[in-house]
Amino acid sequence: VQLVESGGGLVQPGGSLGLSCAASERTVTSYSKGWWRQAPGKEREFVAAISWTGAITYYADSVKGRFTISRDNVKNTVYLQMNSLKPEDTAVYYCVAGPGSEWYRAEVWDYWGQGTQVTVSS
Repeated sequence: VQLVESGGGLVQPGGSLGLSCAASERTVTSYSKGWWRQAPGKEREFVAAISWTGAITYYADSVKGRFTISRDNVKNTVYLQMNSLKPEDTAVYYCVAGPGSEWYRAEVWDYWGQGTQVTVSS
């Protein structure tokens, strides 16, 4: 299974950016999906996750109220809409998929994308 992210780039503080992640196989349609990020010199951190039905979402405190995760199981794609971006949101963002439920733990995610760079700077 391959997860391919798109939509990263450079944005000014306070701006918005949307990320997408398409899965290569329908095997992961019934998996939870999420987003993690890693800033230079820092450990990777959980950002957001969504259940396979889309009914349940979970966010890191640092992005709650600013980021929205959603999914389209027909397109086998998960999205991350990022608003009110801050310089501290600068990182490589990774799409993940897995059958586990402890979403804040990296170990439960079976599949990881290659990552897309998001830079928030004026």
